[in-house]
Amino acid sequence: MYHIPVLLQEGIDGLMVRPGGTYLDVTYGGGGHSREILRRLGPEGRLFAMDQDPEALKNEEADPRLVLIRGNFRFLSNFLRYHGVEQIHGLFADLGVSSHHFDVPGRGFTFQAEAPLDMRMNPNARQKASQILNEYTEERLFALFAEYGEIENARSLAAKIVKFRQDTSLKTNLDLIAAAGNCVPRFAEHKYLARVFQALRIEVNGELINLRALLEQAVKVLLPGGRLSIITYHSLEDRMVKQFVRQGQFQGEAEKDIYGRVRLPFRAMNSRVITPSATEIASNPRARSAKLRVAERNKEE
Repeated sequence: MYHIPVLLQEGIDGLMVRPGGTYLDVTYGGGGHSREILRRLGPEGRLFAMDQDPEALKNEEADPRLVLIRGNFRFLSNFLRYHGVEQIHGLFADLGVSSHHFDVPGRGFTFQAEAPLDMRMNPNARQKASQILNEYTEERLFALFAEYGEIENARSLAAKIVKFRQDTSLKTNLDLIAAAGNCVPRFAEHKYLARVFQALRIEVNGELINLRALLEQAVKVLLPGGRLSIITYHSLEDRMVKQFVRQGQFQGEAEKDIYGRVRLPFRAMNSRVITPSATEIASNPRARSAKLRVAERNKEE
């Protein structure tokens, strides 16, 4: 399969799909979540779905209610306006990497088989992981691994990469592993390398920048009472979603009006984050780190 949809029922339940509503799935992937939305829509309902990977568009459903768009969801407002849509009833996002990306070594997302250091979700994007590793300064590499990978020995790792590339450029994941050397802790190799690759993938694809743009635009495109349902896979994404839903911004406290009243664009619909069941994790181990948050667009005052 291209991808096994994670938290399928829970994620789409959160949208409270109206049969005649208009919805947006910004991470089409294998189409699993979109198919569930379509199953709940009536004949008059509409679903717009997006993906920046042309491979995902090959999974298009033959359904007249579906409009599939190739593009990055950071431009979702523009794409909706192009199709004559100003506001929608629900927005869904599954921010994880598709199983397809991990299972095809040539895309460079895996460290468990020899692969080029690519990691681009959009294969036409300019920057590959290899360029970051070979061109970034030591200080910039340190900041990347410390912030996006939350790696404790990020400074040592950055220094080793810079030293390694003095003799040969890094082209494959095996080069990166060799460069890291004894920075990789024994008996925790998998966890450590997963964080290294996560940091690179986030940088290559601008994932946190795109998520910020998604949340800011969700405020504008969702109708009052409309639902936002987002699945995240690491703490950086989850904290960003949680903070924005609770405070209406990414840092600091919630904005207040001249009377001191808090003004929040969203209301959280789940007091505790929703995670996959033990049964789902057993059948799909890649679901184990998923976290679902659902929010409802507040009415304008």
